[in-house]
Amino acid sequence: MTRAQFSAETTGTGEFVRQPNRFTGRVTPHSTSPPGGGPDDQDRWPLEAGRYRLIWCRACPWAHRARIVRGLLGLADVISLGTVDPIRDERGWAFALDPDGFDPMLNISFLSEAYLATDPDYLGRVTVPALVDTLTGRVVTNDYPQLTLDFSTEWRRFHKPDAPDLYPVELRPEMDALMAEIHRDVNNGVYRCGFATSQEAYDEAYLALFARLDALSERLAGRRYLMGDTITEADVRLFTTLVRFDVAYHGHFKCNRQKLAEMPVLWAYARDLFQTPGFGDTVDFDHIKRHYYGTHREINPTGIVPLGPDLSGWTTPHGRG
Repeated sequence: MTRAQFSAETTGTGEFVRQPNRFTGRVTPHSTSPPGGGPDDQDRWPLEAGRYRLIWCRACPWAHRARIVRGLLGLADVISLGTVDPIRDERGWAFALDPDGFDPMLNISFLSEAYLATDPDYLGRVTVPALVDTLTGRVVTNDYPQLTLDFSTEWRRFHKPDAPDLYPVELRPEMDALMAEIHRDVNNGVYRCGFATSQEAYDEAYLALFARLDALSERLAGRRYLMGDTITEADVRLFTTLVRFDVAYHGHFKCNRQKLAEMPVLWAYARDLFQTPGFGDTVDFDHIKRHYYGTHREINPTGIVPLGPDLSGWTTPHGRG
């Protein structure tokens, strides 16, 4: 009998359906709460430098995008960063990388402690990224799609002077539609392949994934980035999946029509981003491999982490600049 990696998120027909994001508060200058206060009646938290802590894992693509956007916008001195261990057991994400196994600002050993401090009845998976209020220890949000957009819009007063506009107003309708397609077929599509428990569910996800990658290759054949000549949020979202493709998704999630390195346009595009400050310097291939191969025991029962692939190609000339 096939066993699901996450049974609560797997349908009777074998499809992986990702759980909704439980915490959807937003940090915004439009909050009616005073400095130091909690959320207002619309779950809006006051915008304050140094108050909130971004919890991420180097292995996780959803958390990785938040780390990249935070860095590109110059918010590193405004939003602190906590890093969990790539190996997650039944207790969830652990601060095992910190001295004595405690996050130094939140004083907790597991991210689940912050989740339960916010909702004592929470029973879902504990996920990263999570933006946590250091004053109360409560989770403000784990809504990863909105979190990075808010970094671009709500946190603007703290951006560095030369910060890129990752979410240009005039491009938002087209960007939103494109990012929705990328999320459905690529970002979440690789998981729909990997966590499928029926052949039919896997086949459907696999075909949608590579059809979308083909369409993106065609789009990028005539432009440097997804929206033209400058990097946007859409590029960040696609990059965090592409950079994990050959080291995890190709083999571990059976996304094996081709490797990224065998798709010329996307491979050059991914290398272009990887070699851009703020992208490749946030990638940890060791953490990525150890997390995927070491924690998904229903998919990889032995827990053996592969030694390959050869990563030297990431620093070779991309020819797109």
